Amino acid sequence: MFSCDTENQFSLSKPEVITSGYQFTEGPHWFDDGSLIFSDIPANKVYQWQPGSEETTIFIDSSGRSNGIDGLPGGAIVLSQHDGMVSILNEAGKLEALVTNYQGMRLNSPNDLAIRSDSLIYFTDPPYGVSAEDQELDFAGVYRIDQNGALTLLYDQLALPNGITFSADEAHLYVSDSETGDILRFEVLENGDLSDHIVFANIGEPGDKGAADGLITDSEGRLYTTGPNGLTVFDVEGNQLATLSIDEQITNVEWGSDEKTLYITGANNVYQIIVSNY
Repeated sequence: MFSCDTENQFSLSKPEVITSGYQFTEGPHWFDDGSLIFSDIPANKVYQWQPGSEETTIFIDSSGRSNGIDGLPGGAIVLSQHDGMVSILNEAGKLEALVTNYQGMRLNSPNDLAIRSDSLIYFTDPPYGVSAEDQELDFAGVYRIDQNGALTLLYDQLALPNGITFSADEAHLYVSDSETGDILRFEVLENGDLSDHIVFANIGEPGDKGAADGLITDSEGRLYTTGPNGLTVFDVEGNQLATLSIDEQITNVEWGSDEKTLYITGANNVYQIIVSNY
């Protein structure tokens, strides 16, 4: 089943399945070489897909149950991992932990991340992937990793912080809360701290097709988010522009080589859609 409602001369194509047969995909990340990698959390793997093929290859085995993936300015990738850490894939092709704890206590299950152009790494840390026995923090946080490796807690008032992304000019940081459906927009200071925030939009409480999840923006200030209603697009003022419903829970979003092709991870499939702005 597919349906799409759009307004204001903005449209989304019918989603095309580009590869399928996974347990639960997340964290799509586009490489400049023209390929897509994404996590399969229960499989504990990261897969790589080349356009024109329905098959994938294993990019990382034993991924620490990675979820979100993003790239540093130099090209190295960073992964948020449900096993309680944020890691970088080093030049030897090995995962090297950047952070594993906050003030001596194990991180919950780092979920998604966004990297600023000066290499500051921001990530969300809900308790989704940590057992009650292993959980040491009594809150879910939004954090920053500085270039020197220092970890700073920026915000701890969301029940289940999940998706995270910057605006194109990096003046704002968006974070979704899976429990309430709220999407918060923070002002980002030059030093990397977060300032005033507003509830930018709400996409509804959790449902049969998931909850407020992955986020991405475009150069026009639009925000694309996955959630219980599928893919929802808002303009820079928080007005809803489009909703695309897919008969499967979808989790996260990533641009391809331009802002025309959007890749969407789902429970069992990875999709491609074309974005048109007339």
